[in-house]
Order: sequence, then structure tokens, then C-alpha cells
Amino acid sequence: MALTKKKSRWLMAKKGFLDMLPLNLAVLPWGILCGSLAIQRDFSALEAILMPLIVFAGSAQLVAIELIANNASLATILFTTFIISSRHFLYGLALRDKLKVLPTKWRYSLGFLLTDELFALSGNSKAFVGQLRLIYAVVAGASFYFFWLLWNVTGVIAGSYLPDLTNLGLDFAIAVTFIALVIPTIVNIPILVSVIVAAILSVLFKLMQFELDLVAAAIIAMYCGYLTDRFLSKNDDKDDRQLSPNLKDSL
Repeated sequence: MALTKKKSRWLMAKKGFLDMLPLNLAVLPWGILCGSLAIQRDFSALEAILMPLIVFAGSAQLVAIELIANNASLATILFTTFIISSRHFLYGLALRDKLKVLPTKWRYSLGFLLTDELFALSGNSKAFVGQLRLIYAVVAGASFYFFWLLWNVTGVIAGSYLPDLTNLGLDFAIAVTFIALVIPTIVNIPILVSVIVAAILSVLFKLMQFELDLVAAAIIAMYCGYLTDRFLSKNDDKDDRQLSPNLKDSL
């Protein structure tokens, strides 16, 4: 029995929501941490809620709250959050060919909702192709936005009535979430090298108290992955050249 358009859209929207649900629940501690931290740093409840509502970027949100609380200059806040969020520029480049042909309403909606989590669900070659897959992406991204806001509001309320929640180690949820996003993407040796190098250097630079620890670790790791890919490609080409004469002789 063929599905109607309305039924197909509903099923795709349901799938988008369910696929994102584990990540929606996984960021609960992270969202509570962001909301409670804002209150602990003397933000008003309105300011604390506007942060996830407008910014919608967990790591940048945490850093911005600390910088604002420490009276950092506007230039410092903008530069730091720009560096932290610069990976979204790479996300945009990766999806550019698919999204540039879409109407404005789709591009703007997906651009705002494009988080690490939504990008992780966009690895399929057919992602964002056709209206049903666009509905899937928008519902998945919108559900994450809703839950992120909900957990932040929960943190704001909890931070207003409970002792300092920042001492409970909720920030560990950040690491767990990104580990869950990264592991499924390790599909070849260059990516594996990048992940290992990034993990080692991030810990090493942190112990060295290097201020741009994560940024430096990420850049070096990506370059190592690039060099590994080049090395493997050269070896493959060399093997092909050595194989060709043997094939000719056999013929």
C-alpha cells in the first residue's frame, strides 16, 4: 500500500526526532551546567535563557559566560567564540553543494540548526536531497534546539534555588557527547590518526597549560590526517604502477 505524502512526511519527521533523541538526552547535564553557570556568574534569568535561545552553541556559550563574568573585552569574547565555533565553517563547506540549491527558507533554517549533532546525522550521501530528507533534518535539528533550551531553563531554575551545580562535574557530559559523535566517523586510517593525535595533544597541551590547547591540537591532528592520506595515496599509486607491467607480461 502506497503511503500518502502527508503520511510519508510524518514518518520522516518521526524518524528525525527519534534518531536525534539519544543525543537530546545526552546533553541534559551539559545544558543544566550552562544554565546554572550563568546564574552562578550573576546573569539574570532572562539573560541566561537568551544565551541558548540566540547563540545555540554549547561550548561557545560556556566560554562566553566565563569571559563576560570576568569582564573580558568585547574583542576577546568575539575572537574566542569565533575560534571555538570555526568548525561550523567546515560543516558549511562540507554541505555547501547540497544546500546552495535549496530555497532560502531551508538554507537559513538548516544553517541555524546545524550543530555537531545534526552534522553527525548528515553523513549519508543522500542527506538533504529531496523534501522528505529535508524534513528529517529540520525536525532532528529543531528537536535538539528545543531540548537544549529546555535543559538550559532547567539549569537556570536549579541554579537559582540549589547550591553551586558547577562543582558536580557535569562538564564531563561535553566530552562524552563528542566521543559519541566521533567514534562512528572513524572509517579509515587517516581519520583514526587524526583522532588519536588530537586526543594525545589535547591532554598534553592541557597539562602544559597552553591557552589554545584545543585549537592547536585540532589543527595539528587534521594536518597529520592529511599527511597520512597523502602517504597512503602515494603507496597505492606506486602499487598500481608496479602492477601494470606484470599485467602486460601476463597478457
